[in-house]
Amino acid sequence: MSRKQTAIKLTIIILIFSLGIFLRVGSTHLNGIPDSEKSFYQDQNGLTYMYDMDSYYNYRLTENLLNQGTLVNKIDNREFDQYSYYPPGVPLDYPPLIAYLTAFIYKIVNIFMPVSLMVISYWLPAFIAPMAGVVAYFFVREYTNDYGAIIAGLLIVTVPFYFMRTVPGFFDTDMFNVIFPLVIVWLLLAAMQEGRDLKIKISLATCSAFFMFLFSMAWNGWQYLFYLLLISMVIFFIWTKFKRQNIKTFSLVILSFLGIFILLSLLFNYYNLLKLIFGPLTLLNLSSAQNPWIDWPNVYTVISELQPPGLPELILGIGPGLLGLGLLGLISMGFIIKINGGDDHNKDHKPLNGFFYLFLVLWVIIGFFALSEGIRFLLLLIPPLAISAGIATGLGIEMITSAKSDSSNKKVIIAAASVILLILVVLPSILVINGNLSNLNPRMNDDLWDAGEWISQNTSENTVVISSWVYGHFFTGIAHRPVVFDGRLGYIETLPLRSYDDAYQFGDKSPSTSREYWIDKALSTSNETLSAGIFEMLTSSGDFAQLTLDNYTHNTTRTVEILNQILGVNKENARNFLIDQQNFTQDQAENILQYTHPLNPKPFVLVTDKSMISNGYWISNWGEWNFNLRKAGNYSYSYGTITLNGDQLKTDDGVIMNLTDNNIQWGNKTPFCVITKKDDKIEKCYINDTSNFCIILLMDENESVIIDKRFENSIFTQMVILRRSTEDFKSVYENENVVIWRRDFNG
Repeated sequence: MSRKQTAIKLTIIILIFSLGIFLRVGSTHLNGIPDSEKSFYQDQNGLTYMYDMDSYYNYRLTENLLNQGTLVNKIDNREFDQYSYYPPGVPLDYPPLIAYLTAFIYKIVNIFMPVSLMVISYWLPAFIAPMAGVVAYFFVREYTNDYGAIIAGLLIVTVPFYFMRTVPGFFDTDMFNVIFPLVIVWLLLAAMQEGRDLKIKISLATCSAFFMFLFSMAWNGWQYLFYLLLISMVIFFIWTKFKRQNIKTFSLVILSFLGIFILLSLLFNYYNLLKLIFGPLTLLNLSSAQNPWIDWPNVYTVISELQPPGLPELILGIGPGLLGLGLLGLISMGFIIKINGGDDHNKDHKPLNGFFYLFLVLWVIIGFFALSEGIRFLLLLIPPLAISAGIATGLGIEMITSAKSDSSNKKVIIAAASVILLILVVLPSILVINGNLSNLNPRMNDDLWDAGEWISQNTSENTVVISSWVYGHFFTGIAHRPVVFDGRLGYIETLPLRSYDDAYQFGDKSPSTSREYWIDKALSTSNETLSAGIFEMLTSSGDFAQLTLDNYTHNTTRTVEILNQILGVNKENARNFLIDQQNFTQDQAENILQYTHPLNPKPFVLVTDKSMISNGYWISNWGEWNFNLRKAGNYSYSYGTITLNGDQLKTDDGVIMNLTDNNIQWGNKTPFCVITKKDDKIEKCYINDTSNFCIILLMDENESVIIDKRFENSIFTQMVILRRSTEDFKSVYENENVVIWRRDFNG
């Protein structure tokens, strides 16, 4: 390679990498937030808070690694996370690469200058993600010219969905989910190319296996790529055998890849092999009547990234240019391979072959099928579409270049046309990104941060935090306290292992999504002692009460009914109920009561915040879950913004009130009651006994809430919406958005 060619390649690499970083740096400006409010979403050093709460989980693991040498504490020589899903916690089963890589970079950077771990964590995604564009350039350059390779690289770094999940402050494993598949496939395909020495092929296959092993340490969903490669290998092997072609070299490459990967997994993380074997069966069980959590509310159904995208979301997520050119490229590559029969189209480039095309087609098909499980799986489609878009573009330009022409400016015309094509393909994605940035706001803010610091400084280390699962990772990472429920929810990724790991005492029954029901039940009930009893059970014994009772009843509905009867009464009354009315023996009753009415309950705090009001529909409906029908109650709930115009009050969800005569309606119906809060004074007025809903007017915040009348006096209404203490719960800390509650034993 000449110096000129080297300089050109280096310039292209810098261009792709720099564009990826430059665009991502733009997200730190918080363009969608007024300048006067930006500091609310930044820490004391001006660093924007993390965008996603999973980032604080990764931060905690990395901080532990630096401080104590392990991701979490070890119990019986096994890493056990005592902060997540407490009590009792969970065996750590999480891809550790993000923590190890971040800790390594932190150590290197701090040799030259003092930089905090938070800063390193914040910026890391913005540097890792653009490297995927560089890898795409080298990958595609193997098969075509610089024009196509540049297209592939720039499309990768500007994919809107991937971009938004790899901006500074999105410290999660998504940064690895494009670069690793590209490297793995690139090396494996290179190992299969004809004309290479067998030793080089084996070396490339070994490198590919090593990166597959790293991928398995980087993301829990790595199995999709392994199975995709395996299926493609089997199909191509059978086809080649059928055509009576030589498959010896192909077989050696595949065996090297599989052998090295399995060996590395056995040596360093054999649990991944169990996931590989049993993972597909677990997924099938989850979608069938054998789902171990089928009786409980499924909180996964409301997670936005697990909702299938519609066509507009697909186009805007992938980017119009990548989606269109990628699919067109896939079709055109098929014609080229059919016409040329896999022969080398250019002596400077590697030939396209049947295995390459088969794998690429299957990759795209699997990617589209995966979208039925959620929009986050758009990440699976990005590498194959970028590869096909780049190669097809490059081959198209080669065909034009090789065509006979009398024009003396042919090269100039081709170069100009290539630049125009590049702009037309990449610019739409950049425009989508620019529009998305205005809606990119951190979930974290000063109020939540201050609440976390208050808990850290004003509670004992054994205090358990109860909050929305959304904020669980934050409180473990910043407040350094165990939480009942967090963003890993029921630890669904661990299900394939639980039958083979003694650390999971209750197998697939725990962890589960059941805690969402219990927390919501404690908030939706009007019975304060029941609410306090539920929280005490969760924070002191976790799932042990329901699982112990389940072993006796073998019926989830009956288990829940019994617990709801005894958790709100004292131990003596609960014992009498179990023995006299439910026919349990004395020993059975005592076994249950040790978990429902613990002798030494753990201290706990309940954290509520304003965002819970907008999610109140799920709290009220899941809290009143119908276990016989396995569905929510479908109670009325709406959240709106108040606008005052003269003597009329309106909300954007349909409330209309005449302030002169106080006539008020929602959907042309009068409410059962109206609760008004203004200047910390609360007034309640009953209007229509036959109505089934109440209207709550928060005049100081210009907000309204519609609730079913059965929740008129619920804990959620009292403490979350109206923010007032009750007989059993008192506020111990509050700011504009967050309140921390403790149980008041003197109430």
